[in-house]
Amino acid sequence: MKIAIPTKDQRVDSHFGQCDHYTIFTIDEAKKIESTEEYDAPVGCGCKSDVAALLKAKGVETMLAGNMGQGAVNKVTQAGIQVVRGCQGNIETVVKQYLTGFILDSGFICSHTEGDDHQCAH
Repeated sequence: MKIAIPTKDQRVDSHFGQCDHYTIFTIDEAKKIESTEEYDAPVGCGCKSDVAALLKAKGVETMLAGNMGQGAVNKVTQAGIQVVRGCQGNIETVVKQYLTGFILDSGFICSHTEGDDHQCAH
């Protein structure tokens, strides 16, 4: 299994479409981290890029993210990647918590407003 996390400074980036890069974790059958790799984020908004298809082509099945807009959620799920929103903190800790069942999707959707402020709601 492969899990991708929008990343900045080894932490879950709070906004999917503005992350520095994606960290892709390969998980073995015992639910242990086997390896990691970094994948540079494309320039521009996540929902308007082809990042979902590129991550799927790399074998990613799950996205653990902080906040995501509905367009990004739609694009990632349409690519066949499960989205889990509301994640925060150190990326390795987040993956381990997810694998042990301690992280579930928050249901929060992030929307853009004038001045690139963000509002998040259920």
